[in-house]
Amino acid sequence: MKTQSQDKAPSPGNSQPRQTAARGDSAATVVFDALRKAIVEGELADGVPLRQDDLARQFNTSRIPVREAISRLEEQGLAKSQRFKGAVVAGLSAAELGEIYEFRALVEPEVMRRAVKNLTPALLDEAESFFDKMEDASDMRDWAELNRSFHATLYAPSGLTYHLDALQRAMDKVHRYLTIDFLGEEALSQSNADHRMICQACREGDADRAAELTRSHIKAASASLQSRIGRRR
Repeated sequence: MKTQSQDKAPSPGNSQPRQTAARGDSAATVVFDALRKAIVEGELADGVPLRQDDLARQFNTSRIPVREAISRLEEQGLAKSQRFKGAVVAGLSAAELGEIYEFRALVEPEVMRRAVKNLTPALLDEAESFFDKMEDASDMRDWAELNRSFHATLYAPSGLTYHLDALQRAMDKVHRYLTIDFLGEEALSQSNADHRMICQACREGDADRAAELTRSHIKAASASLQSRIGRRR
């Protein structure tokens, strides 16, 4: 797990802003995408300063697009402004994590229920390919990415665009905590088993069971995550 010293300018992964800009993205979008990725994946730790001058030099741009990018990060809850310190990477308390998981437990079961009737065999095969890889994953970052892809694949046919957008933002806030082994081995094993049961319910066309399994899956993950975070802080 990479951490950043608060005495140094943050370095968001291996992003290459000039190449991205060549595809027509604005400078603000380039900076936003790179910083968002670094925060979500845990490369920029909670509380790391997002200094405009340093970032402008790093991305070879002016402070204006950097300021816009940071403003967008603040809107998504990934950064926050502190008095006398400027913008920093926003962390989450155990209570805030709990609230996000409560939101997920309310929304995702209904998304799953709506999606079941539209899930094709090809989509189910794709989802199962993700949890097969999750069971073999030795790195938590890989597991977290596969976990996110698994759920996104199952939810995509729901047609609930607003719900999916809100869930993506919620997952952006908690994703970094999944990449640093906050779930624990027992919870990971249970999570992988849950994924298989959810997929089986989807294959059987049992929308109610798939929804209920999704709800219990999220609640179990929430309990494990909050417990481990509470012990480490």
